[in-house]
This record gives sequence, structure tokens and C-alpha cells, in this order.
Amino acid sequence: MKVSVVPQLHLRLLSRWIVPLVLTLWLGGGLAVAQPKPQRVVSLNLCADQLLLALADREQIASLSFLSRDPSLSFLAEEAAALPVNEGRAEAVLFGGADLVLAGTYGQQHQAALLQAQGLDVLRLGPWTRLEQGREQIRALARRLGHPERGEALIARIDAALARTKDIVPSRSSILIYDRRGWVPSLDSMQNEILAHMGFVPHQKALGLMQGGTVSMEALLTSPPDYMLVDEGSSQAVDQGSALFVHPALVKTVPLERRLKVPARLTICGGPSTPAMIEALAAEVALKVR
Repeated sequence: MKVSVVPQLHLRLLSRWIVPLVLTLWLGGGLAVAQPKPQRVVSLNLCADQLLLALADREQIASLSFLSRDPSLSFLAEEAAALPVNEGRAEAVLFGGADLVLAGTYGQQHQAALLQAQGLDVLRLGPWTRLEQGREQIRALARRLGHPERGEALIARIDAALARTKDIVPSRSSILIYDRRGWVPSLDSMQNEILAHMGFVPHQKALGLMQGGTVSMEALLTSPPDYMLVDEGSSQAVDQGSALFVHPALVKTVPLERRLKVPARLTICGGPSTPAMIEALAAEVALKVR
């Protein structure tokens, strides 16, 4: 009996794509093929450092940014101390054997573009403007690193801190985030979202600074907030940028007992520091807000 080779050929061709497709759907729940787990990850950005330290195996981390060891800026400075650091130069990263590079979206466009042009896998992580964006970023990076369960655990810690601090402000008091040189962040920021979650009314709108910017001393004295959120180190004038915090007129208008102080290392980046920042804010509310 003569057997046609055509059906057999069709079966062989179909098996080449049906079997991988079935496996992909079974393992990943979608059509996208999972990328291999990176073995040498380089971070060029302080906030990326924090997420990498929280989500990756130590063996996966090839190097962190040099800021990762600065305890005034880095929430996980102690964990970073034992790991290599880089100076952010694309050339060094290029020849360092990295298989994944984490970069910021501001100030590192040139390095990221150069590395991508040379075929390196570059993931750009922007600053959080809202908590949901942060959750999405955590999940995406945790999956890429091969540890999705660590991402969910970090999100659970953030959500638990939020649940404990919902509407803890006893009255609808106004608050202004006040940084060096009189800088006020945009109303659309993660910190303002957390403050509103606690029951504060952000004061940017009253000052006409919904998009952020520099507020003059005159405007602040004319329309003062009930409270201010400032850096923990703002009680002393160490340079011109911090002199505004101790200006006699401002101290009289918004005295120190109505200033909530949180360390910069908790507020600079969204990520593993976020639960600690929420708890630190809650402690200041309990101590100072009436």
C-alpha cells in the first residue's frame, strides 16, 4: 500500500508551531514568549537600584549606580554596600557583559540610546506619578527578573500601609510639599496622592501651582497651608537652598510643630521605600496634626 508523504509533511510542519504555541499558552497564559531570566543586570539609576535590590537575586546584580551607597539618598544603602557600582558610563556597561540594563527616563537618554543601538536590552523606569503606575512598574520588572512573587509581595506591603493610613487626618487640613529653594512638586504626584489618601487637602491648587514650580515667599506668607511636608534635615540652614526653611517670617507663619518631616531617602523614589514613607508620614500625623 502506497502512503502519501503530503499529510505527513503537513503534520511535521504543524507540529513546529502548534506544540510551542500550546506550551506558551499553558505556561504564560498568552501568546508572548517569555524572555530568559537575566543573569547580569546593571542599574544606572538610583530608583532602579532600589527596585533591583528588592526584586532580584544578588547573583543577578552586576552593578548599581554609585548613588546606591549614599545613605542620605538610598533607602537600601546597606544592602548596596556589598555590590559593585558603576559611574553611569555607557562604554563601561557595554563591555561589562550586561544582559539587562535599567535606566531612568530623565538625564540618561543618551546612555540608553547608545546601549540599545549596540543591541543591549534596556528597560527605562520612570518616576512614579501615581501609585497604580508604581504597581505596574513593580510587576513588569519583577516578571522580567524572573521573580513575579517578589513584586506581588512588595505591592502587598504598599497596599497594607495604605490600608492602615486611610483618612487618618482628623480634619480636612491643607498641606504643601515644600522642597529646597521653594520648589513645589506637581499636584499629580505620588506623594500628593498619599497625602490625599490620608485626608489632607493638597495646597498647590490654592497657590496656582497645579503643575508644580517655585513658590515665592510672599505668596506662601499670603496664602499659607495648615501644614508643610519637608525633608527631615530642613531644620538647619546649611546653604542658600535650605535657608528658606528657617526664614523668620515662614517660621512664624508655619511653625516647626506644623511641619511634617520625612527623610529624603524615603521620598526620592517609589519602590521598597514607599511603605516606610507612608508609615513615617502616619507617625508625623499622629504626633503633629490636630
